[in-house]
Amino acid sequence: MKDLKVVMMGLGYIGLPTAAVIASRNIKVHGVDVDQSVVNIINSGKIHIIEPELDGLVKNVVDEGFLLASTTTDKANVFLIAVPTPFKGAHEPDLKYVESATRMIIPKLTEGNLFIIESTSPVGTTDKMAKIIFEERPELKGKIDIAYCPERVLPGKVIYELVNNDRVIGGIDEKSTKSAQNFYRNFVKGELHPTNAKTAEMCKLVENSSRDVGIAFANELSIICDKAGINVWELISLANKHPRVNILQPGTGVGGHCIAVDPWFIVSEFLNEAKIIKKAREINDYKTDWVIEKIRSTALQFELENNKKPILALMGLSFKPDIDDLRQSPALIVADTFINDKIYDLVLVEPNLSSSKRYHLTDYKKASEQSDIIIYLVAHKQFKSLPSQSIELDFCGVKK
Repeated sequence: MKDLKVVMMGLGYIGLPTAAVIASRNIKVHGVDVDQSVVNIINSGKIHIIEPELDGLVKNVVDEGFLLASTTTDKANVFLIAVPTPFKGAHEPDLKYVESATRMIIPKLTEGNLFIIESTSPVGTTDKMAKIIFEERPELKGKIDIAYCPERVLPGKVIYELVNNDRVIGGIDEKSTKSAQNFYRNFVKGELHPTNAKTAEMCKLVENSSRDVGIAFANELSIICDKAGINVWELISLANKHPRVNILQPGTGVGGHCIAVDPWFIVSEFLNEAKIIKKAREINDYKTDWVIEKIRSTALQFELENNKKPILALMGLSFKPDIDDLRQSPALIVADTFINDKIYDLVLVEPNLSSSKRYHLTDYKKASEQSDIIIYLVAHKQFKSLPSQSIELDFCGVKK
């Protein structure tokens, strides 16, 4: 495409890194976010999230004029949607942000444009957005390309994986698929696998559902081992020495914007068929409830033995180790439960956050020194150097 310009709808954990990577290829990117403070931060060459390498990359592309953030959209050759897809009701996917972003784009679309959804979405979403576009702009039917291409990135390694991971690209027709492939070749070194939009949508959901099922096995195993008096970390290590066994690691539950969410998109559409997927989600959610009850029983035992209420240190609030992302974090469910209980004094620790509007945070070393029960909810690297305490609950393998 000559004089390529991209509009990125959404400048969060996926949208901003993607916009910055595209802009680093000397492609003009107009980023759109509904939050004016986010727009201001980005336009000053700074970032509002923690992600290695992203701060320097954003500063460079902003300073060089290839990335500009705004609360309004603009004309472009390529429009990308990377906005949230939350739940509504009983784990039903809510497409209001995807639809809102699409409707913002519609007036700017012209013949030859490429429209791509990257937001994790239920099967059929791309076709639904295409229908909305053509209902408002029927003259564009057959004149623009529409495709779906889900991200596949790991927080903490987003920049590397955006460039090097393979991508699955599905258009509403073959021409759209090829057009999207040509666009991603501007910044993706990984292989670009063509398919149709529905298969691409399902592929993203299936990838994370598969991981969720594997984690559910590990979490269920941890509960069984606790009842049996077996060290689950040692057991998994030994079992994984079998050449065809690879058991994942248990934890406080499952969080994040993908694994804890995507399986429900399948279940909501295929309730009678998605039995294992649904059960895995239930097991992983139950693990968090089990953790809460385990903490309560340990605290009660301490109180009975010492005639005083213990101080509890909740170590880690993010949804996975060594990141600042709190989305869907099971550790937050644990923290909020004990905050609402108002029974015990709590010390909350999240070393990847310098501050929090929601919680009073304590340095992890101080927390270890001043608490009666140390509760490891997230396996942050900082925790591994802490000395062992007389009462510890390790739900994430810090001390394995």
